[in-house]
Amino acid sequence: MIQYGPELYRDAEVKDVSNLVINKDEACVTWVDVCGLGDADVIATIGKAFDLHPLALEDVVNTHQRPKLEMYGDSLFFVASAMPKHGPDQEDLSFDSHQIAMFLGRTFVVTFREPETNGIEGIRKRLKASRGRIRQANADYLLYALIDATVDSYFPVLEEHGERLDALDESISENPQEEVIRQIHDLRSQLLTIRRSVWPLREAINSLIRDSDDLVSDETDLYLRDSYDHTVQIIDVIETDRELCSDLRDFYLTTISNRMNQVMKFLTIIATLFIPLTFVTGLYGMNFNTQASDLNMPELNWPLGYPMVLLVLASTSIGLLLFFRKKGWLSN
Repeated sequence: MIQYGPELYRDAEVKDVSNLVINKDEACVTWVDVCGLGDADVIATIGKAFDLHPLALEDVVNTHQRPKLEMYGDSLFFVASAMPKHGPDQEDLSFDSHQIAMFLGRTFVVTFREPETNGIEGIRKRLKASRGRIRQANADYLLYALIDATVDSYFPVLEEHGERLDALDESISENPQEEVIRQIHDLRSQLLTIRRSVWPLREAINSLIRDSDDLVSDETDLYLRDSYDHTVQIIDVIETDRELCSDLRDFYLTTISNRMNQVMKFLTIIATLFIPLTFVTGLYGMNFNTQASDLNMPELNWPLGYPMVLLVLASTSIGLLLFFRKKGWLSN
Protein backbone atom coordinates (compact mmCIF):
# COMPACT_ATOMS: atom_id res chain seq x y z
CA MET A 1 0.00 0.00 0.00
CA ILE A 2 1.30 3.42 -1.00
CA GLN A 3 -0.11 6.66 0.36
CA TYR A 4 1.14 9.87 -1.15
CA GLY A 5 0.55 13.56 -1.62
CA PRO A 6 2.63 16.61 -2.54
CA GLU A 7 4.53 16.41 0.76
CA LEU A 8 3.66 12.82 1.77
CA TYR A 9 4.93 9.40 0.79
CA ARG A 10 4.41 6.17 2.70
CA ASP A 11 5.15 2.75 1.26
CA ALA A 12 4.46 -0.40 3.25
CA GLU A 13 3.83 -4.07 2.57
CA VAL A 14 0.58 -5.14 4.20
CA LYS A 15 0.95 -8.52 5.86
CA ASP A 16 -2.63 -8.75 7.10
CA VAL A 17 -5.32 -7.03 5.01
CA SER A 18 -7.76 -7.18 7.92
CA ASN A 19 -5.64 -4.43 9.52
CA LEU A 20 -5.77 -2.25 6.41
CA VAL A 21 -6.18 1.40 7.40
CA ILE A 22 -7.49 3.75 4.71
CA ASN A 23 -6.65 7.43 4.87
CA LYS A 24 -9.80 9.43 4.18
CA ASP A 25 -7.88 12.69 3.70
CA GLU A 26 -8.84 14.29 0.38
CA ALA A 27 -5.25 15.50 -0.09
CA CYS A 28 -3.88 11.95 0.19
CA VAL A 29 -4.10 9.30 -2.51
CA THR A 30 -4.09 5.64 -1.46
CA TRP A 31 -2.83 2.99 -3.86
CA VAL A 32 -3.29 -0.64 -2.86
CA ASP A 33 -1.43 -2.92 -5.26
CA VAL A 34 -2.33 -6.61 -4.92
CA CYS A 35 0.28 -8.78 -6.63
CA GLY A 36 -1.21 -12.23 -7.22
CA LEU A 37 -4.80 -13.42 -7.55
CA GLY A 38 -4.71 -16.69 -5.61
CA ASP A 39 -6.34 -15.63 -2.35
CA ALA A 40 -10.08 -14.98 -2.63
CA ASP A 41 -10.33 -13.89 1.02
CA VAL A 42 -7.77 -11.12 0.49
CA ILE A 43 -9.65 -9.87 -2.57
CA ALA A 44 -12.97 -9.94 -0.71
CA THR A 45 -11.53 -8.13 2.30
CA ILE A 46 -10.02 -5.37 0.18
CA GLY A 47 -13.24 -5.09 -1.79
CA LYS A 48 -15.21 -4.62 1.42
CA ALA A 49 -12.74 -2.04 2.73
CA PHE A 50 -13.06 0.11 -0.41
CA ASP A 51 -16.73 -0.73 -1.06
CA LEU A 52 -15.97 -2.32 -4.43
CA HIS A 53 -18.80 -3.91 -6.37
CA PRO A 54 -19.02 -7.74 -6.01
CA LEU A 55 -19.53 -8.25 -9.76
CA ALA A 56 -16.30 -6.38 -10.46
CA LEU A 57 -14.46 -8.48 -7.88
CA GLU A 58 -15.63 -11.62 -9.68
CA ASP A 59 -14.05 -10.30 -12.86
CA VAL A 60 -10.77 -9.75 -11.01
CA VAL A 61 -10.10 -13.46 -10.55
CA ASN A 62 -11.11 -14.25 -14.13
CA THR A 63 -7.80 -13.46 -15.81
CA HIS A 64 -9.14 -13.81 -19.35
CA GLN A 65 -11.32 -10.72 -19.25
CA ARG A 66 -11.62 -8.57 -22.33
CA PRO A 67 -10.32 -5.01 -21.65
CA LYS A 68 -13.30 -2.94 -20.58
CA LEU A 69 -14.63 -0.09 -18.45
CA GLU A 70 -17.52 -0.35 -16.00
CA MET A 71 -18.99 2.40 -13.82
CA TYR A 72 -20.19 1.69 -10.27
CA GLY A 73 -21.47 4.92 -8.67
CA ASP A 74 -18.51 6.72 -7.09
CA SER A 75 -15.95 4.29 -8.49
CA LEU A 76 -15.06 2.74 -11.81
CA PHE A 77 -13.56 -0.59 -12.83
CA PHE A 78 -11.02 -0.78 -15.64
CA VAL A 79 -9.51 -4.02 -16.98
CA ALA A 80 -6.49 -4.12 -19.28
CA SER A 81 -3.94 -6.64 -20.51
CA ALA A 82 -0.22 -5.89 -20.26
CA MET A 83 2.61 -7.60 -22.08
CA PRO A 84 5.34 -9.38 -20.12
CA LYS A 85 8.99 -8.48 -20.47
CA HIS A 86 10.99 -10.07 -23.28
CA GLY A 87 14.72 -9.99 -23.78
CA PRO A 88 16.28 -9.65 -27.22
CA ASP A 89 18.18 -12.90 -26.69
CA GLN A 90 15.05 -15.00 -26.24
CA GLU A 91 14.53 -17.61 -28.89
CA ASP A 92 10.80 -18.00 -28.23
CA LEU A 93 8.51 -15.00 -28.30
CA SER A 94 5.42 -16.89 -27.19
CA PHE A 95 3.63 -15.21 -24.30
CA ASP A 96 0.40 -14.82 -22.40
CA SER A 97 -0.82 -11.34 -21.64
CA HIS A 98 -1.07 -10.41 -17.96
CA GLN A 99 -4.35 -8.94 -16.75
CA ILE A 100 -4.39 -5.91 -14.51
CA ALA A 101 -7.69 -4.87 -12.91
CA MET A 102 -7.90 -1.28 -11.67
CA PHE A 103 -10.47 0.38 -9.39
CA LEU A 104 -10.62 4.15 -9.22
CA GLY A 105 -12.33 6.09 -6.43
CA ARG A 106 -12.20 9.70 -5.34
CA THR A 107 -9.04 9.23 -3.30
CA PHE A 108 -7.87 5.70 -4.03
CA VAL A 109 -6.72 3.29 -6.69
CA VAL A 110 -6.76 -0.48 -6.14
CA THR A 111 -4.97 -2.77 -8.58
CA PHE A 112 -5.12 -6.53 -8.81
CA ARG A 113 -2.46 -7.96 -11.08
CA GLU A 114 -0.26 -10.92 -11.84
CA PRO A 115 3.34 -10.80 -10.54
CA GLU A 116 5.05 -10.35 -13.91
CA THR A 117 2.95 -7.36 -15.00
CA ASN A 118 5.20 -4.90 -16.80
CA GLY A 119 5.58 -1.19 -15.93
CA ILE A 120 4.33 -1.14 -12.32
CA GLU A 121 7.76 -0.83 -10.75
CA GLY A 122 8.49 2.26 -12.83
CA ILE A 123 5.41 4.03 -11.42
CA ARG A 124 6.43 3.18 -7.86
CA LYS A 125 9.88 4.67 -8.48
CA ARG A 126 8.34 7.84 -9.90
CA LEU A 127 6.14 8.19 -6.82
CA LYS A 128 9.01 7.62 -4.44
CA ALA A 129 11.32 10.06 -6.22
CA SER A 130 8.46 12.53 -6.85
CA ARG A 131 9.33 12.74 -10.53
CA GLY A 132 6.87 14.49 -12.82
CA ARG A 133 3.48 15.63 -11.62
CA ILE A 134 2.21 12.33 -10.24
CA ARG A 135 2.62 13.28 -6.56
CA GLN A 136 0.83 16.60 -7.11
CA ALA A 137 -2.09 15.05 -9.00
CA ASN A 138 -5.18 13.18 -7.84
CA ALA A 139 -6.01 9.49 -8.02
CA ASP A 140 -7.27 9.75 -11.60
CA TYR A 141 -3.76 10.65 -12.75
CA LEU A 142 -2.41 7.49 -11.10
CA LEU A 143 -4.99 5.51 -13.06
CA TYR A 144 -3.73 7.20 -16.23
CA ALA A 145 -0.13 6.33 -15.32
CA LEU A 146 -1.11 2.67 -14.89
CA ILE A 147 -2.98 2.61 -18.19
CA ASP A 148 -0.11 4.37 -19.93
CA ALA A 149 2.40 1.82 -18.58
CA THR A 150 0.10 -0.97 -19.75
CA VAL A 151 -0.13 0.48 -23.25
CA ASP A 152 3.61 1.15 -23.44
CA SER A 153 4.34 -2.48 -22.51
CA TYR A 154 3.27 -3.45 -26.03
CA PHE A 155 5.97 -1.43 -27.80
CA PRO A 156 9.02 -3.53 -26.75
CA VAL A 157 7.22 -6.73 -27.77
CA LEU A 158 6.31 -5.29 -31.16
CA GLU A 159 9.87 -4.05 -31.61
CA GLU A 160 11.16 -7.57 -31.00
CA HIS A 161 8.64 -8.93 -33.48
CA GLY A 162 9.88 -6.40 -36.03
CA GLU A 163 13.48 -7.51 -35.47
CA ARG A 164 12.48 -11.15 -35.90
CA LEU A 165 10.70 -10.31 -39.14
CA ASP A 166 13.82 -8.53 -40.43
CA ALA A 167 15.92 -11.56 -39.50
CA LEU A 168 13.49 -13.86 -41.31
CA ASP A 169 13.66 -11.62 -44.37
CA GLU A 170 17.45 -11.95 -44.46
CA SER A 171 17.23 -15.70 -43.84
CA ILE A 172 14.86 -16.17 -46.75
CA SER A 173 17.10 -14.11 -49.03
CA GLU A 174 20.23 -16.04 -48.13
CA ASN A 175 19.14 -19.62 -47.48
CA PRO A 176 15.41 -20.34 -47.10
CA GLN A 177 14.69 -23.31 -44.88
CA GLU A 178 11.42 -25.12 -44.24
CA GLU A 179 11.55 -23.96 -40.59
CA VAL A 180 11.10 -20.35 -41.73
CA ILE A 181 7.48 -20.84 -42.76
CA ARG A 182 6.63 -22.16 -39.27
CA GLN A 183 8.30 -19.17 -37.62
CA ILE A 184 6.35 -16.78 -39.86
CA HIS A 185 3.12 -18.53 -38.92
CA ASP A 186 3.97 -18.30 -35.19
CA LEU A 187 4.74 -14.58 -35.42
CA ARG A 188 1.52 -13.92 -37.30
CA SER A 189 -0.46 -15.81 -34.65
CA GLN A 190 1.19 -13.82 -31.85
CA LEU A 191 0.45 -10.54 -33.62
CA LEU A 192 -3.19 -11.60 -33.85
CA THR A 193 -3.19 -12.28 -30.09
CA ILE A 194 -1.78 -8.81 -29.39
CA ARG A 195 -4.36 -7.26 -31.69
CA ARG A 196 -7.16 -8.97 -29.77
CA SER A 197 -5.86 -7.34 -26.59
CA VAL A 198 -5.18 -3.86 -27.95
CA TRP A 199 -8.35 -3.40 -29.99
CA PRO A 200 -10.76 -3.56 -27.00
CA LEU A 201 -8.22 -1.64 -24.88
CA ARG A 202 -8.49 1.25 -27.30
CA GLU A 203 -12.27 1.23 -26.98
CA ALA A 204 -12.05 1.01 -23.19
CA ILE A 205 -9.76 4.06 -23.02
CA ASN A 206 -12.10 5.93 -25.32
CA SER A 207 -15.02 5.06 -23.03
CA LEU A 208 -13.00 6.22 -20.01
CA ILE A 209 -12.43 9.60 -21.67
CA ARG A 210 -16.07 9.90 -22.67
CA ASP A 211 -18.04 8.34 -19.81
CA SER A 212 -16.02 8.76 -16.61
CA ASP A 213 -18.08 11.77 -15.43
CA ASP A 214 -16.25 13.71 -12.70
CA LEU A 215 -14.05 10.80 -11.54
CA VAL A 216 -11.52 11.73 -14.21
CA SER A 217 -10.71 15.41 -14.63
CA ASP A 218 -10.56 17.18 -17.96
CA GLU A 219 -6.81 17.63 -17.51
CA THR A 220 -6.31 13.88 -17.07
CA ASP A 221 -8.50 13.29 -20.12
CA LEU A 222 -5.84 15.06 -22.17
CA TYR A 223 -3.25 12.53 -21.01
CA LEU A 224 -5.64 9.65 -21.65
CA ARG A 225 -6.06 10.85 -25.21
CA ASP A 226 -2.31 10.41 -25.61
CA SER A 227 -2.65 6.80 -24.44
CA TYR A 228 -5.51 6.38 -26.88
CA ASP A 229 -3.26 7.63 -29.69
CA HIS A 230 -0.63 5.11 -28.62
CA THR A 231 -3.15 2.27 -28.94
CA VAL A 232 -4.00 3.46 -32.45
CA GLN A 233 -0.28 3.51 -33.26
CA ILE A 234 0.13 -0.01 -31.88
CA ILE A 235 -2.75 -1.29 -34.00
CA ASP A 236 -1.16 0.31 -37.09
CA VAL A 237 2.16 -1.41 -36.31
CA ILE A 238 0.39 -4.73 -35.79
CA GLU A 239 -1.43 -4.46 -39.13
CA THR A 240 1.81 -3.52 -40.88
CA ASP A 241 3.67 -6.47 -39.33
CA ARG A 242 0.84 -8.86 -40.22
CA GLU A 243 1.02 -7.70 -43.83
CA LEU A 244 4.78 -8.14 -43.68
CA CYS A 245 4.25 -11.72 -42.47
CA SER A 246 2.08 -12.36 -45.51
CA ASP A 247 4.69 -10.77 -47.76
CA LEU A 248 7.45 -12.88 -46.22
CA ARG A 249 5.40 -16.02 -46.72
CA ASP A 250 4.89 -15.12 -50.37
CA PHE A 251 8.58 -14.23 -50.65
CA TYR A 252 9.53 -17.63 -49.22
CA LEU A 253 7.23 -19.48 -51.62
CA THR A 254 8.52 -17.41 -54.53
CA THR A 255 12.13 -18.10 -53.57
CA ILE A 256 11.47 -21.83 -53.30
CA SER A 257 9.67 -21.73 -56.64
CA ASN A 258 12.59 -19.90 -58.25
CA ARG A 259 15.01 -22.46 -56.89
CA MET A 260 12.86 -25.24 -58.29
CA ASN A 261 12.73 -23.47 -61.64
CA GLN A 262 16.53 -23.23 -61.69
CA VAL A 263 16.81 -26.94 -60.99
CA MET A 264 14.24 -27.75 -63.65
CA LYS A 265 16.00 -25.49 -66.15
CA PHE A 266 19.32 -27.20 -65.49
CA LEU A 267 17.78 -30.65 -65.87
CA THR A 268 15.96 -29.57 -69.03
CA ILE A 269 19.20 -28.31 -70.57
CA ILE A 270 20.94 -31.59 -69.74
CA ALA A 271 18.04 -33.58 -71.19
CA THR A 272 17.98 -31.39 -74.32
CA LEU A 273 21.71 -31.91 -74.86
CA PHE A 274 21.28 -35.67 -74.71
CA ILE A 275 18.28 -35.87 -77.05
CA PRO A 276 20.32 -35.60 -80.30
CA LEU A 277 23.15 -37.66 -78.80
CA THR A 278 20.71 -40.40 -77.89
CA PHE A 279 19.22 -40.26 -81.37
CA VAL A 280 22.61 -40.71 -83.09
CA THR A 281 23.80 -43.48 -80.81
CA GLY A 282 20.41 -45.21 -81.01
CA LEU A 283 20.44 -44.98 -84.77
CA TYR A 284 23.81 -46.70 -85.04
CA GLY A 285 22.83 -49.27 -82.47
CA MET A 286 20.31 -50.92 -84.80
CA ASN A 287 23.04 -53.27 -86.21
CA PHE A 288 21.69 -53.75 -89.76
CA ASN A 289 23.77 -56.17 -91.83
CA THR A 290 25.87 -54.09 -94.22
CA GLN A 291 26.62 -57.16 -96.40
CA ALA A 292 22.95 -57.70 -97.24
CA SER A 293 22.61 -54.31 -98.88
CA ASP A 294 24.71 -51.25 -99.68
CA LEU A 295 21.94 -49.17 -98.11
CA ASN A 296 22.27 -50.89 -94.72
CA MET A 297 24.33 -48.37 -92.71
CA PRO A 298 27.46 -48.13 -94.91
CA GLU A 299 29.01 -45.86 -92.24
CA LEU A 300 29.70 -48.91 -90.12
CA ASN A 301 32.45 -49.91 -92.54
CA TRP A 302 34.16 -46.56 -92.67
CA PRO A 303 37.69 -46.62 -91.23
CA LEU A 304 37.05 -43.34 -89.42
CA GLY A 305 33.37 -43.96 -88.67
CA TYR A 306 33.72 -44.08 -84.89
CA PRO A 307 35.84 -40.89 -84.60
CA MET A 308 33.46 -39.21 -87.04
CA VAL A 309 30.43 -40.06 -84.84
CA LEU A 310 32.23 -38.75 -81.73
CA LEU A 311 33.02 -35.54 -83.61
CA VAL A 312 29.38 -35.14 -84.63
CA LEU A 313 28.22 -35.74 -81.07
CA ALA A 314 30.67 -33.21 -79.67
CA SER A 315 29.83 -30.65 -82.34
CA THR A 316 26.11 -31.07 -81.67
CA SER A 317 26.57 -30.55 -77.92
CA ILE A 318 28.75 -27.47 -78.38
CA GLY A 319 26.36 -26.06 -80.97
CA LEU A 320 23.40 -26.48 -78.61
CA LEU A 321 25.28 -24.85 -75.72
CA LEU A 322 26.19 -21.87 -77.91
CA PHE A 323 22.57 -21.60 -79.04
CA PHE A 324 21.32 -21.69 -75.40
CA ARG A 325 23.86 -19.06 -74.42
CA LYS A 326 22.84 -16.78 -77.30
CA LYS A 327 19.20 -17.05 -76.15
CA GLY A 328 20.21 -16.29 -72.58
CA TRP A 329 18.89 -19.58 -71.21
CA LEU A 330 22.14 -20.37 -69.40
CA SER A 331 22.09 -17.19 -67.28
CA ASN A 332 20.45 -16.95 -63.85
